[in-house]
Amino acid sequence: MNEKEILSLLSRTGALLEGHFLLSSGLHSDRYVQCAKLLQYPDIAEMVGRALSQKFRSQNFPAPDIVASPAIGGIVIGQEVARAMAIPHIFVEKDDTGKPVLRRGFEIEKGKKFIVVEDVITTGKSTNEVIELLRKGGGIAVGVLCIVDRSGTRELPFKDIPTISLIKLNVSTYNPAECPLCKENIPVVKPGSRKII
Repeated sequence: MNEKEILSLLSRTGALLEGHFLLSSGLHSDRYVQCAKLLQYPDIAEMVGRALSQKFRSQNFPAPDIVASPAIGGIVIGQEVARAMAIPHIFVEKDDTGKPVLRRGFEIEKGKKFIVVEDVITTGKSTNEVIELLRKGGGIAVGVLCIVDRSGTRELPFKDIPTISLIKLNVSTYNPAECPLCKENIPVVKPGSRKII
């Protein structure tokens, strides 16, 4: 799948939104990608997962033993990438204090190679939490995959790990105090699922 095809799918499924949005990072934006709208269609989710898997494999990176995703956004696409690669999939949740944890009997064995699969990467915070947790358990990060990379020129906290996306979107983000949309009194919407930091 090329970027034009992914953009078409995002638009067709209503996953690419325009307006005034409060991101989980606390920043504001005029565009928001809600991949849950894209991934609600099992045939599309499977196709996108297969495309991410193929793109990763084409780079000749070390083969992963397991796929890990941050809950909730990465679960569906992580499962589809794991299916395409025929390897297990686990996900990381937050405990009551907001600390990332493995539950449900999930674990990482020491020396096992993993990839983190996410729907959208903006600041890389959720992805990095998964990487750090699994590294503490002895896992070896060999890649980060996402449908949409909207990090722009921002340096991601996992710059030492190969990162692959199906599309890169340059989306403006603003500190709330400097947001032009706030200055125009356009109501802000929080469409994501993660608690604001």
